Amino acid sequence: MSTLLAAALPPPWRRAEWRRLDPVADLDLLCDWMHAPHVVPFWDLAVSRPQLAAYLRAAAADANQDVLVGAVDGEPMSYWEVYWAERDRLAAFCPTQPFDQGVHLLIGPVAMTGLGLGRHLLDAVSGWLLDREPRTERLLAEPDIRNDRSIRLFERCGFSRTAALTLPEKRAALMVRRRPAGAEHLR
Repeated sequence: MSTLLAAALPPPWRRAEWRRLDPVADLDLLCDWMHAPHVVPFWDLAVSRPQLAAYLRAAAADANQDVLVGAVDGEPMSYWEVYWAERDRLAAFCPTQPFDQGVHLLIGPVAMTGLGLGRHLLDAVSGWLLDREPRTERLLAEPDIRNDRSIRLFERCGFSRTAALTLPEKRAALMVRRRPAGAEHLR
């Protein structure tokens, strides 16, 4: 599969790469991650294999989003859904602007969490999102309000907590990262 995005990482890592999700080939990997104790409370996808397969097929086929698997030094370790906020269900719960993009992410292997790696990955994806659409003024995220680690990650990457949202499956912190005036991207 071809790489959509690549970024150099500081030591002890070397390189991060993102590719499109393959719903069939990546099913076992995502099944493991969605059932991991650090993921279960926040993703609501600790479901049967057939249910997860159906979710991944639908997600990958959704023209409103790109579904990615991220790897560090060749090892798959993260899952990303990046989407157009105005065409997402999020628009029913908060005001969106044309070209707002949203991001969901998880780091699958627990051994890869808490290392500071997430900041580098989120910065790279944020820059890519802004580069691919110069009219995007804001990036949005809505992590579960109980997910302190995720909220801190978004804050370290320049997102501000602007509101609390009540979504059907969770209470969420609306996080917004604005494109700096005159900047081509946020890297």
